[in-house]
Amino acid sequence: LYPFLIVLGSSFQTQEEIMNTGYSVFPKIFSSAAYQLILGNPLALISAYKMNIITTALTTLIGLWIVSSYSYVLSRRDYKYKRILAFYVFFTMLFNGGLVPSYILISKWLSLKDTLWVLIIPLLCNAWNILMMKGFFATIPDSLIEAAKLDGAGELYTFVKIVIPISKPAFATIGLFYVLASWNDWYLSMLYIESDSLIKLQYLLMKLLRNIEFLNSADALQYGLVKEGAELPTLSARMAMCILAAGPMLVVFPFFQKYFVKGLTVGSVKG
Repeated sequence: LYPFLIVLGSSFQTQEEIMNTGYSVFPKIFSSAAYQLILGNPLALISAYKMNIITTALTTLIGLWIVSSYSYVLSRRDYKYKRILAFYVFFTMLFNGGLVPSYILISKWLSLKDTLWVLIIPLLCNAWNILMMKGFFATIPDSLIEAAKLDGAGELYTFVKIVIPISKPAFATIGLFYVLASWNDWYLSMLYIESDSLIKLQYLLMKLLRNIEFLNSADALQYGLVKEGAELPTLSARMAMCILAAGPMLVVFPFFQKYFVKGLTVGSVKG
């Protein structure tokens, strides 16, 4: 909690105070200049928040379905192709095509560049999440699945009505991983997004910070973009951006905390 309080307190410090005395939980001079600077264009910030919420929700829901159904298949001993599918997942953890082939695939062949789905699809299927959830599903007794079959349940019914309800810790844990990965993602926006309406929050804040750093440089003064002696609050703006970016996650995390540790430990060791 203390590091977070330092971030919160420092976001209300002046640039001069941080330079002279360092970061502090309790500012000697209270200043909201950093927040005024960041909130100077509220419509862009609201649009970025909206994109974060939409992409995070869709990535988490679709990703959980893909990962859980794939993991469930791998955990079933009676599925003859599970070794092939498991190797396919494991191989992607060791080797990948790299940035250039990925960019060509997404932007040219799939035509996803500058669309909403380019912020979602690349994050959907994570090999580590598949293996972790597979370990959790492997702890489910085979007798439970066999009993469902004897009662006439099909594979989809068994998975949806029996396996998913008893796997809440695993779904909460992997779901939290998806939420954090999607919410904190800025890389996809930098590579594939050109429209301002599709920019996510982290990339918007990064662009804003770069603009502030440029306005504090000698070049900005030379071109007359700022007045001589004026200095924008770069250091406190960094902290304010952390608060704006991490704030919603602090609200979401308590809902996952109940299942988080159990999901990690049960999924890592087969009982």
